[in-house]
Amino acid sequence: MASVLDDSRQRMEKTLQGLDRDFRRLRTGRASTALLEGVKVDYYGTPTPIEQLASISVPDARTISIQPWDRAAFKDVEKAIQKSELGLNPLNDGKVIRVNIPPLTEERRKELAKVAKKFTEDAKVGVRNVRREANDALKKQEKNKEITEDELRKFQDEVQKLTDEFIAKADAALAAKEKEIMEI
Repeated sequence: MASVLDDSRQRMEKTLQGLDRDFRRLRTGRASTALLEGVKVDYYGTPTPIEQLASISVPDARTISIQPWDRAAFKDVEKAIQKSELGLNPLNDGKVIRVNIPPLTEERRKELAKVAKKFTEDAKVGVRNVRREANDALKKQEKNKEITEDELRKFQDEVQKLTDEFIAKADAALAAKEKEIMEI
């Protein structure tokens, strides 16, 4: 029984870690290296993550600085940032590529809040799927006479408490992210 609960807890934690990763890539008004995490550069015909081709830093709150290690990759890095759905314009001065993060408009903030809600809803669905699978495993054990009906109910209650805990954490993460997005 404990193994079912431990496995469920670990899988729910992974779901929340995925939500956190999604939130980090979501653009707020501040510069962050996490914004470029999903950007792939076509480097000699191979899609390569930008962080494997360049050092990325944040010199100030509104600028991301990218310094490719290979001079030949400058144009490819620039193209990849422009093609990404981030809506950013890189400036190449021959030594460093700078990406200025423009302030967000009210409309864009609302769009980002909707995207954050969608990410959170997806995470909640993932948590509920883990709950369903745990309950199915418990019912199977009860059917095989490994546990009693009372134990089944007790463990289902514990799985539900675990589910409620993780859904509350997802909601708290969403509230914090929405506050960060709407902050001017």
